[in-house]
Amino acid sequence: MIRWLALILVLMTTPAWAQARPDLVLTGQVQGADHQTYKPVTFEVPQGVTRLTVEVDYARDQKTVVDLGLLDPVRFRGWSGGNKKRFTLSAEEATPSYLPGPLPAGRWTLLLGVPNARPGSSAAYEARITFERGPVATSFSPAPLKAAPGWYRGDLHAHTAHSDGSCLAQSGARVPCPVYRTVEAAKARGLDFIAITDHNTTSHYEAMAELQPAFDQLLLIPGREITTFQGHANVFGPTAFIDFRLGDPSMPDISTMQSAVAAAGGVFSINHPTAPSGEQCMGCGWTVANTDYDQVQAIEVANGGSQRAQGGGAEGPLFGAPFWEAQLNAGRRITAVGGSDNHDAGLASDIPGAIGRPTTVVHAEELSTAGILAGIRAGRVFIDLDGTRDRTLDLAARAKSGQALMGGALIAKPGEAVAFTASLTGGEMAALEVIRDGAKLPVTVGPSGAFTVKMGDKAAWVRLNLRDAAGRLLLIGNPIYLRPKP
Repeated sequence: MIRWLALILVLMTTPAWAQARPDLVLTGQVQGADHQTYKPVTFEVPQGVTRLTVEVDYARDQKTVVDLGLLDPVRFRGWSGGNKKRFTLSAEEATPSYLPGPLPAGRWTLLLGVPNARPGSSAAYEARITFERGPVATSFSPAPLKAAPGWYRGDLHAHTAHSDGSCLAQSGARVPCPVYRTVEAAKARGLDFIAITDHNTTSHYEAMAELQPAFDQLLLIPGREITTFQGHANVFGPTAFIDFRLGDPSMPDISTMQSAVAAAGGVFSINHPTAPSGEQCMGCGWTVANTDYDQVQAIEVANGGSQRAQGGGAEGPLFGAPFWEAQLNAGRRITAVGGSDNHDAGLASDIPGAIGRPTTVVHAEELSTAGILAGIRAGRVFIDLDGTRDRTLDLAARAKSGQALMGGALIAKPGEAVAFTASLTGGEMAALEVIRDGAKLPVTVGPSGAFTVKMGDKAAWVRLNLRDAAGRLLLIGNPIYLRPKP
């Protein structure tokens, strides 16, 4: 009884995130006779598992020590000794000490190494094993980095050595840039999250999984830039391979690709849609026929590389806002985001295209992959083109039927005056411009942020921009959607 009470005390100190219902629970005893032996604990992995997580606790009151390792039906998958109690494996990435790769069905072995067990002792252990089936959104952190709601600042578009990112070596030579350089740059920038979006590959996820525990204030979001001959799109969330060969028998059309992303729980975000295509920039602009924009969650309206190419400003022929607003005017609800499209982690922070310039700022219930993606889906987002640490922008609206925040929808009677309130830091209320259906309204935002817009006979949307005294665009807000009451 005492040894089981000791294990219960261990389990009571296990954080809530680790107490999700496992698929298998294996229990047993480590006896004194197991001293300096390897104790195999076997279990069956069914067909179709794409991610496997193992967590082990044991009673330590008698000074028993247990090390951990893992074998699949074919090969050795890793050994973490006593330095981890929880590990996960998938085809694309695994907890350091373990090997990524396919997860074959059959008999696996959890290997318990016992460097110490006192004569006559008996220590209870419990191994909890969880299976995931099918591609799903992945987090490299098992718990939110922050559990509180708030505005979180990040970069949604960056490249490393796993595609075409480069930086300077010690000698000054330009070399493929390792993932940690990008993560260090994001930390130095003061970001809360960064998505690393190398072209088509999934190889960078293993490095991200290894780095995440050391960067416990910077969320690393799995991403990849699906790069086709007709356009580029970021996918955030899943780590499983998604075929990029658009037009090939394996991926015959964009609908099949978008369905694959949706099935994996991913966010599909069109990148730099107005960039040129052809030999100047092969496949950069979005020209994909029959795109289902109802399956597009976000559009990158501000791209750091595009800003740098047109002299540093966001507005110009490469600006993505007109493309985005055309979709809003077609009745769709798609979130505007920004991304540095960084290809050199060492780029000076005051240059567009440096990590965090522009910054996408997301209001999320928590700092986690799920939280940030939910905030993007909900449209609780604004873009800080300079990547400052202090500018904020929000929008609320109120009508007789209720109220809504930026990203939300509100029903109002035709002719009703809808009351809006802007919230702003790092700028002047008078410098805000009110955009309705793509056109600037002759409306002045009052010192308290208040202004009104009359509801028309048709659906509409209203959002905000912030400009500086010279007219340069600083912040881009997402809309509140107005729907006429029948």
